[in-house]
Amino acid sequence: MGGETALVTLSRASIGVMSCNPAIGGLGKGHLVREIDALDGVMGRVADRAGIQFRLLNRSKGPAVQGPRAQADRKIYLTEMQRMLAQTEHLTIIEGEAADFRMDGSKVTGIVFACGRELAARSVILTTGTFLRGVIHIGDVSRPGGRMGDPPSLRLAERIDSFALPLGRLKTGTPPRLNGKTINWSLLQEQPPDEDPVMFSFMSSHPSVRQVSCGITHTNSRTHDIIRDNLSRSAMYGGHIEGIGPRYCPSIEDKVVRFGEKTSHQIFLEPESLSDSVIYPNGISTSLPPDVQEAYVRSIVGLERAEILQPGYAIEYDYVDPRALDARLAVREVPGLFLAGQINGTTGYEEAAAQGLVAGLNAALYARDEEPALFNRTDSYIGVMVDDLTTRGVTEPYRMFTSRAEFRLSLRADNADQRLTPRGIELGCVGPERQRIFDSKMDRLNSARNRLETARYTPRDLSGVGISVAQDGTRRNGMQVLAFPDVQVESLIPLDADYRNIDPETAAQLKRDATYASYIARQARDVEMLRRDEGVAIPPGFDYEQIAGLSNELKAKLSKARPETIARAARIDGMTPAALALILVCLRRSERTRSA
Repeated sequence: MGGETALVTLSRASIGVMSCNPAIGGLGKGHLVREIDALDGVMGRVADRAGIQFRLLNRSKGPAVQGPRAQADRKIYLTEMQRMLAQTEHLTIIEGEAADFRMDGSKVTGIVFACGRELAARSVILTTGTFLRGVIHIGDVSRPGGRMGDPPSLRLAERIDSFALPLGRLKTGTPPRLNGKTINWSLLQEQPPDEDPVMFSFMSSHPSVRQVSCGITHTNSRTHDIIRDNLSRSAMYGGHIEGIGPRYCPSIEDKVVRFGEKTSHQIFLEPESLSDSVIYPNGISTSLPPDVQEAYVRSIVGLERAEILQPGYAIEYDYVDPRALDARLAVREVPGLFLAGQINGTTGYEEAAAQGLVAGLNAALYARDEEPALFNRTDSYIGVMVDDLTTRGVTEPYRMFTSRAEFRLSLRADNADQRLTPRGIELGCVGPERQRIFDSKMDRLNSARNRLETARYTPRDLSGVGISVAQDGTRRNGMQVLAFPDVQVESLIPLDADYRNIDPETAAQLKRDATYASYIARQARDVEMLRRDEGVAIPPGFDYEQIAGLSNELKAKLSKARPETIARAARIDGMTPAALALILVCLRRSERTRSA
């Protein structure tokens, strides 16, 4: 967008380090990566270049709930990410510890390094991840750290305290890393990569490196007995951790305690790189002591002689209640400061990257005194996440799922570019190469769609080429016929030879669009109703205490959340239609008073 930017990091060499499982995407998360890519973010392209196993999750279900996922080579990912950043114009990478903010009254005007040097900026985005007062736990041993081998950020935490922002404590964890050479792969079930891999980026067509299989094994009753017998030595169950962990990615201790009736839990043995033998055993994250980790790992089929290269551990860290932010991911009470990533209570690379995109766009626009770039629930998973965070807050690390999106039939991974790339072009964040590829795609898609929509076929026409249809005399256009379950573009070639000229990618997209057309038409009406509500703005200083009939509980929640619109107010826990009606009446009365 032309803004002069600086990326401040403790170590330039650690940029692109995948600190946990070197995998990108999944259900909901894959949608976020596609949306980041549609707006010309680099995560999808880097993941495609580093992917060593691509799998489309929920392949047997509809496109709306399918999620692209890739196991990445962590070394290639780091190299490719650093290469892309080195080629990025207007970006300066600075090594150093950002220890404080440069302040002008309550406004942030840059950062102060630990050495005392200052860096001026119109806006600052804070992305501390797990480093804000981070503590690493392995059994009953705890030490400060943001991740293994890195120091925590303490002075910055003190500055955040001075802003009186609402803080909480969360935790996340990792499993022990294993030496793949000491695993008996012959005893394990193989999980091969997809034969027709689905890429993340709309600019990628195929994997760049060799594809590999993962292994699958399971815990057993002996594994569970070892864990139960040592629960008191776990950092979590020994009382050393106060933070709340991710419900959808629990530690092995949590699984054994919470699902006591289960005799086994699945473990995916995922290679971390093509150039070494490190294996990530997905499913057994832990904060037990190293000797217990070794005992339970070696109780698992195929891992009887497994060597632990690095023990698993838990990290506990501070986060800021995201209800202190507005939809730009800007701190309401601290002008010039934006927050993104795990500091906002989320988990995962994908959620962090999507927030970084939102905060980055808005920090640039703020620096130029321009209108913000806002995303909403009707146009993107990014909008769903930002709305969830800033309206509802978090009680555990937030993870994106397709079930969080009310309009997921229209917010599919396959159409992320159609939804968001025009917006990115308008904002100025999409480069010329992506714009050229997108324009070419849309020309082909619109031309083919127009041909299909203008064609008209009788039931006799369709029956004549083997398409089963009711003999009701109704003429149907090509897109309506394409919506039939067993009909593809190729099925229509006997009716119009020009359909041969439609390329496979365009044909597949037309089929998906046709399949969902009737559902999306119904959803569009719901979207329009929501947008009408989105249009009713609530002034920043609106006094909820003045509303007679509104419960004290809702007054307190509204005063804390400060929703910018009626639609966002509607999603606050405990909100009722009657309460919304009271707020609307008060807003309109205030508006009439101002007009008079």
